[in-house]
Amino acid sequence: MKKKVLFALALAATLAMTACGGAKKTETTAAATTEKASEKASEKASEKATEAAKEDGEKTEVQVFVAASLKNVMEDLGQQYEKEHPEVKLVFNADSSGKLLSQIQEGYACDIFFSAAQKQMDTLEGEGNLVEGSRKNVVNNQLCVITLKDSGTKVTGLETLKDAKSIALADGTVPVGKYTRQALVALKILPETEDVSKITTQEVSEALGGVEISEQSNVSKVLAAVVEGSSEVGTTYYSDTYGYEDKVQILEKVPYDLTGNVIYPIAQIKNEEASQEEQDAAKDFIAFVTSDNAKTTFQKYYFDTDVK
Repeated sequence: MKKKVLFALALAATLAMTACGGAKKTETTAAATTEKASEKASEKASEKATEAAKEDGEKTEVQVFVAASLKNVMEDLGQQYEKEHPEVKLVFNADSSGKLLSQIQEGYACDIFFSAAQKQMDTLEGEGNLVEGSRKNVVNNQLCVITLKDSGTKVTGLETLKDAKSIALADGTVPVGKYTRQALVALKILPETEDVSKITTQEVSEALGGVEISEQSNVSKVLAAVVEGSSEVGTTYYSDTYGYEDKVQILEKVPYDLTGNVIYPIAQIKNEEASQEEQDAAKDFIAFVTSDNAKTTFQKYYFDTDVK
C-alpha cells in the first residue's frame, strides 16, 4: 500500500514538471512569434518612411533641355513617365536650340538635350559632350507660314512674303529661322551662301523689298507675335499650331524639298555632377521618348514620326 502511494506521488510530480515545461515552451514560442511580428512591422514602417521621404521631395531629378517647339509634347510625355516612375522628377528647360546649346557649353546642368536641328547636336558631339551611343533621331517637322484667321493678308506662302505688312521671324541661330532662310534661298529670293544661318534679319527684309520684320529668339515667340496680332504673318513649325486651330490659319506647309528634313535628335549629355541614379533615369527617359508607344503622343501634337 505504501509503495502504491509513493508511486502515485511520483507520477503526480512527473506530470506537474511536464506541464510546467510545456508552459515554458509555449511561452518561448509565443515570445519568438511576437518578436518576428515586431521585426516585420518595423520593416514595413521603414519602407513606408522611405516612400514618404521620396514623396516629400527626395526624388531623382533629371534636367531636360528641349527646343521650344517641343515644350507641349514633352510636358505630356513627362507626365506619363513620372506616373510610371514616381521616384523621378523631370525638370524641363525649353528655348531655342541655339540658346540651349550655349547654356550647355557654359556649364549649365543638363542631362538630356532634345534639339530641333542636327547642327547644335553635331556641335556638342564634336566637343565630346554626348554620352556615347545615346544619340537618336526622333521626329520630323514641317515649316509653315501662318497668320491670324480673317487677317485679310495678301500673303499665300513664302513666295509672296513681300506682300506682308509685317513678319515675325526667328533669327538665323534658331532652327526655324534657319529653315526659313534655307527655303528662301531655294526659291531664289535670298542669294546662295555657305551658311544660311548667318543671313541677317535685315538682309531678309531687304530681299523682300524692305518689309518690316520683328526678329524673335525662338519659335514660340514667333507664334505669340502672330496670335497677339503684332505681326501679320510668321514662320513656325506645323507642331506649333497645335491648340491654336481656332485662331491661326496655315497659309502654306512648306515642302521638304525646300527646307530639307526638319529632324529632331535627342541625346544624353555628359554631366559630371549627376549621380548614378540621375544618369540611369536620363537613359531610361530617352528610351521612353524613343519607344513606339511615344509615337502616338508625338503624332497628336502634329509631329511626323516617320524618321529614317
